[in-house]
Amino acid sequence: MNNSVPAPSYSLTELCSLADVPLRTARYYVQIGLVDRPQGETRAAHYDGHHLEQLLQARKWAAAGVSLERIRGLLHGEPPPVPSPQPSLPGTVEVRSHITVAQGIELVVEPARAGLDPAQLRALVRGAVELYGRLTDVLPRQKQQGEDDV
Repeated sequence: MNNSVPAPSYSLTELCSLADVPLRTARYYVQIGLVDRPQGETRAAHYDGHHLEQLLQARKWAAAGVSLERIRGLLHGEPPPVPSPQPSLPGTVEVRSHITVAQGIELVVEPARAGLDPAQLRALVRGAVELYGRLTDVLPRQKQQGEDDV
């Protein structure tokens, strides 16, 4: 007995309703290659979850002001652009982490702008503390060697 659920299949009207996109826009996106062509032809054409995902992504990026050409690239695997830092405007709220590495050494990180999740931030802190420890261990030895050479 096969208990697998068949993949959903949508008409263009259903697809547009699910993605909250006008029919005309969806047709245009298919025409210019933002959304893959449907399976089948004319009235027998149907769309699946992959088409829905493409349409939702295209809608999201278009609403954010991304060009249709860039959306096509993103949907076909081009890497997303690295956001450039935006200057802080008056009234902007920013969350920063102030991490003390050692006396007189503080690391200030804005995790969201840096694109760091909590695990990555912890790894950064561990690495900074470890590096400082190695530096302070090496510097006294170099100082002693330098004094011995004089």
